[in-house]
Amino acid sequence: MTTNRRALRLLGVVVSALWTVGCASAPPAEVLEAEDAVALPGGKADGTPWTPCDLSAMVAWLNDGSVDVAALRAAGVHARAARNLVAHRDGPDGQWGTADDDPFDDAAEVDAVPYVGPVTMGRLVEASGGCAEPGGGPDPVCVRGAVLAFLNDPATDVEALRAAGVHARAARNLVAHRDGPDGQWGTADDDPFDDLDEVDAVAQVGPSAMNALWAVGEARCAAPDVPRIDVVFSPRPWEESQLARAEALVRGARRSVDVAMYHLRDARLRAALRDAVARGVRVRVLLEDARLDWREPAGSIGAVLERDGIDVRWVNKILHHKFFLVDGPQGDPALAAETVVGTGSANWTQGGGTRYDENTLFVKGHPELALRFQREFDLLWNNSRSFGEDLGYFETPPVSDADLEAADRPDVDVWFTSDNFRVRNGSLGPTFAVRSGSTAVSDRLVALIQGARRRILVASGHLRSRPIAEALLAKAESDPDVDIRIVVDTQDFVSAWAHRRQERELRDCLDRAAGDERATERCLARGYKFAYAMHLAGIPIRFKYYAYRWHYSYAKLMHHKFAIVDDVVATGSYNYSDTAERDSFENVVVFDGRVHAEALAGFEAEFERLWELGRAEGRYEALMADVQEGTDSFPIVFDPMTLSWPEVDALRSAMRAACPDIDSPEYRNNPELHYRCTP
Repeated sequence: MTTNRRALRLLGVVVSALWTVGCASAPPAEVLEAEDAVALPGGKADGTPWTPCDLSAMVAWLNDGSVDVAALRAAGVHARAARNLVAHRDGPDGQWGTADDDPFDDAAEVDAVPYVGPVTMGRLVEASGGCAEPGGGPDPVCVRGAVLAFLNDPATDVEALRAAGVHARAARNLVAHRDGPDGQWGTADDDPFDDLDEVDAVAQVGPSAMNALWAVGEARCAAPDVPRIDVVFSPRPWEESQLARAEALVRGARRSVDVAMYHLRDARLRAALRDAVARGVRVRVLLEDARLDWREPAGSIGAVLERDGIDVRWVNKILHHKFFLVDGPQGDPALAAETVVGTGSANWTQGGGTRYDENTLFVKGHPELALRFQREFDLLWNNSRSFGEDLGYFETPPVSDADLEAADRPDVDVWFTSDNFRVRNGSLGPTFAVRSGSTAVSDRLVALIQGARRRILVASGHLRSRPIAEALLAKAESDPDVDIRIVVDTQDFVSAWAHRRQERELRDCLDRAAGDERATERCLARGYKFAYAMHLAGIPIRFKYYAYRWHYSYAKLMHHKFAIVDDVVATGSYNYSDTAERDSFENVVVFDGRVHAEALAGFEAEFERLWELGRAEGRYEALMADVQEGTDSFPIVFDPMTLSWPEVDALRSAMRAACPDIDSPEYRNNPELHYRCTP
């Protein structure tokens, strides 16, 4: 039986069970080299694929001389397949235990026997008893990711591999593969490992080397400080969402929970925070809603939280963060290795977990990120204002530069817009003021775009940052071979007419500001939508489109804020807008996907899902036909799909032509009341 590269790549899914089941003693490399373990057709009755352990158990059963034709027939194997299996195993003389025996080496050899097909394979696995249910030990997903992170870490040289038990030739070949022909990591010809079958394919890498690498992964995943980045994408059912993961972490907190959140409206998470306080955990919450509600707090989220003993504070700028720390260092850097950081685009709301397109990172065992987020939280907390009663929660000393330097790793970083602000004393207490001309995050994103060699994939609810948009336009012009694709929310669609209007408004603003640097800066920073400019420049851009007119009550937001630049992922709370840069507290986590391969693969898959959303199902064509050919009302709030600028423009024009009332004052002023339009 033959296999192909695609089948081998499925190994990352199938092989995981091997090291957590009763027959886990089989060497990982032996499974990797048994290509049939992933290429065989069929699977279990519940639809899951057979594991390598299942197939190994089946082979062992067939090689038992007591398993004769009668035993096979009793297992449901049809007669010809049963006779052929026994004949193959027993050899030409038909006697087991003689010199010409030909026992089965692997499941592929079983599958190659005439008249053995998927049904027979399933019955053989069932008759053998398969494998025991998964037992304890490190999560195989974690182990796979840890092995790849170890190999793709430039600090892992030949000596490090030799120390891990990999023999010299395999160690040299692994490093040579990763670093590319020039032998230097960080250059254009690098070839980091994408998965374990790519590792196994390296010359001189066999069972011994794979076992040694797997042991490294197990050790890292068993350690409390293993650097790990997991990502949860939304929308999902609540029980599978980032909300459920966050709730479990809060309920497991031993010392403290610090939360900096734009919206905190999920009842189960509020209950988890309340219960944490009740068992003695220190809980502090920085909340944007508190900034809006502090003058009239009755019945607000902040008031509910403070009633439960949670100290709530607010800052004078927009708190657009969505991050939290469980058991953070809080003045003791040694505790950073135990901290879990959660951050991303999603608020603690039902929409953020179950309705919108979001991502949330869960970072464990990464002291640098824990310390950097703790420093950010402490900066805001120590210069915040009490929402209601000051509960006297302590202020923690800031994380020192020396502690950050000691924890520094090259594979992960985080950028904060707080670098754009300075602290001063106001009439109500400490306050933050803008540093004129400071654009800490957009400068770094522009540099990332300028350095792209292969691809720039952007998924952001908004694209309204002039520096970022101009960097994308310049890159497309100077380096047309770079794959640039952009997905934004429907809110960022701008018609050709509206684009010309915003151009006129910009020119008028600049004319009035002539000679005034600050005023010019404000003109350029206005909420300019760049989607049409991208379209005109030939940059592929698609809109997540779900309604003729946007309204929060039915919006299914594309709320991501991430970019993939070559193999680097940048994600966080930061909208690609000047408001995010100059008026809000935001964060962007940046990580090297060559080290964190599992997380990179997740973001790649999420981008492609968005890029093709609804297209295979023909949602656009079906809706256009309903609008143009239907005789009844048609939906103006509909299933989401990602459409190009010409597709959105054509659909909107068709809707206006079919139902002029769609632009009437009633429809404009009360969009939440109008899900359909009647011609």
